[in-house]
Amino acid sequence: MRREDLALYVVTDPSLAGSRGVEATCALALAAGPRVIQLRDKVAPTRVLVEQARRLVALCARHDAILILNDRLDVALAAGAHGVHLGQDDLPAADARRLIGSEGILGLSVRTPEEARAAEEVGADYIAANLVFSTSTKTDLEGPIGLEGVRALRRATRLPLVAIGGIHPGNAADVVAAGADGVAVVSAVMAAPDVGLACRALLGAVEVGRARRAAG
Repeated sequence: MRREDLALYVVTDPSLAGSRGVEATCALALAAGPRVIQLRDKVAPTRVLVEQARRLVALCARHDAILILNDRLDVALAAGAHGVHLGQDDLPAADARRLIGSEGILGLSVRTPEEARAAEEVGADYIAANLVFSTSTKTDLEGPIGLEGVRALRRATRLPLVAIGGIHPGNAADVVAAGADGVAVVSAVMAAPDVGLACRALLGAVEVGRARRAAG
């Protein structure tokens, strides 16, 4: 997984996309620069999800982008997606790696340095700092890890690191300056009135954060 691909990582949400729909929102986003889409839908029937994933694989191919499935390794394999993203309570990462092979992308959500090091040992391609700031789209975790949590994860591993949770153009630079290679967002893109404008603002903030980190 190239670090530059993680600059802006868009996670889908059908309720936030509203009448515009997930696929149209992803098309608008990809035209503005993101190179990773994560298809996340906890309620869609499997057959519907596979069909949608196949359409998104084709869309991503037109933009030289990557499609990741949240949790659903079976759907990722059936649809020919590039990989899967798992949480700490999902399918064991070692089993996922065996099933997707060395070419498939495996991402893992982590919150502690210990989890980050374990992800590296099991062969993850990238990790996600899970819940940097409070957000209504993630309510199943103890609380935000904050910027210091991002710094701790960066010190713990050399894996590409994307940060998620309450991130928007106003704080994305801080997250990247703290050590993330990029930011993952849900509502900041899915619910944006102007998807392209939102993506460009986030990508600009990531560049500011990278410059700050490089400057020390």
